[in-house]
This record gives sequence, C-alpha cells and structure tokens, in this order.
Amino acid sequence: MTAFVDAHRQEYGVEPICRLLEIAPSAYHERVRKRREPQRRSAREQRDDVLKPEILRVFNENFEVYGVRKIWRQMRREGFSVARCTIERLMRDLGLQGVIRGKPKRTTVSDKGWRVSRTAHASFVLDALEQAIHARCPSEASQLVHHSDRGSQYVAIRYTERLAEAGIEPSVGSVGDSYDNALAETINGLFKAEVIHRRGPWKSFEAVEYATLEWVDWFNNRRILEPIGNITPAEAEQRYDVAMDQLPMAA
Repeated sequence: MTAFVDAHRQEYGVEPICRLLEIAPSAYHERVRKRREPQRRSAREQRDDVLKPEILRVFNENFEVYGVRKIWRQMRREGFSVARCTIERLMRDLGLQGVIRGKPKRTTVSDKGWRVSRTAHASFVLDALEQAIHARCPSEASQLVHHSDRGSQYVAIRYTERLAEAGIEPSVGSVGDSYDNALAETINGLFKAEVIHRRGPWKSFEAVEYATLEWVDWFNNRRILEPIGNITPAEAEQRYDVAMDQLPMAA
C-alpha cells in the first residue's frame, strides 16, 4: 500500500488516498520515515530486510520450485538461523510459492542417464544408457543395476548386449506390477511439473533438451530430498561410497 500511495500522492494527495484505502495517514508517514531512516525500524524489520534477498536467491537458484519447507532447509544448510514460520511469512510477502503436485512415495534415488527424443526407439534409450555409464566411469559400471519395465526398447538385443558388455546387472519388472514404474513416474511427474508445464510453451526441441540438461544436473547435484535426509543425491552417494569403503576396515 505504501508503494501505491507513493505513486499517486502527487496527483491525489496522501489523506484522500489513505481514506479510500482505509489506512491512517500517520501509518503511511511512519513507514516513509522508517524507509528514510533505517535505524528507526524494529529489529524484526531489519532482520527481514536481510533475509528477503537471501530467500529470493535460494528460490531463483533452485528452478523457482522450492516451497517453504525446502527454502527453510536450504537456508539452514547455508548457516542461516531462521525459523520456518519466518520463511513462510517472508515468502508470502515476496509473493513466492513452490510448485505444487502430488506426493508419491519415493523408494530410491534416480540415476544420471537421460535423453530427449521425439520417439522412444532403441537407439534413444541406448544414448541414455551410455550417458549413465560415462557418468559412473567405465571402471564402476560393473557396480550398476539397470531397472526397467518390459518395453521393447529395453529388451532389444542391442540394448541387452550393451548391458552385458558393460557388466551391468539387468533388472526387469514383472508384468502387471503396480510398483514397476514408481520411480520413473515420480521423476517424470516432477520434470513435467517443474520444467515442461511451468516454462512452456517451448519454441524448439533444442530448448527442451537444454532445459532438461539444466534440470537433471540440478536434481542430481543441488536439489535436497527429504527421504534421504535433506541432502542432495550426490551427497547421498558420496556418503554411501565412504561407508562401503569403511566396511573392510571395520571387519
């Protein structure tokens, strides 16, 4: 309201505008004085001035999809001592809201292979497989387990031969298993809600591919996930590797 009065005070005057808005002119003048003299502001107001740009930064750095809980978690990770209710209040003041979608059960963490294509042919999924192998380094490929449904792309001879060549253990879901595609559907749902639907309409195939690259990199390396302890998938994997390395020492 202060900004509205500022914009129209020269034309209509402060008192008539305040009367129309049903606010006391003294309240407006007090806000103007505090703006000119920041030391007159309360400790809470001064703290808000510090937190608001940080909240906006975290929101923008995370695809503008984080809600109150994750903004709060991320700021706590960065060393800010702030209450969740404060984040909620300031996000409301800033007009920020995270992406809202369903809450499916997460049972595992997705891997790093992805590709964008107009059709789901065998060479398309082979490209995604090659990317996953490269991300894990060829020397570690033998530690991978590849899970898929019984789609023709995944049981194609070329595809199964490449899995065997890389030493990757295949895991194919059973027909009619309701949990068969749980992880894939979760990731697809997030991707559609946070990228495709929010940032469209898309001008080109290349724009979708680049946006997918950005989102997958963010998801794997910077997105915090509650089911794994409010850390990133990359951190979870590092902790797992350290734990596995320590097992022989403990034995």
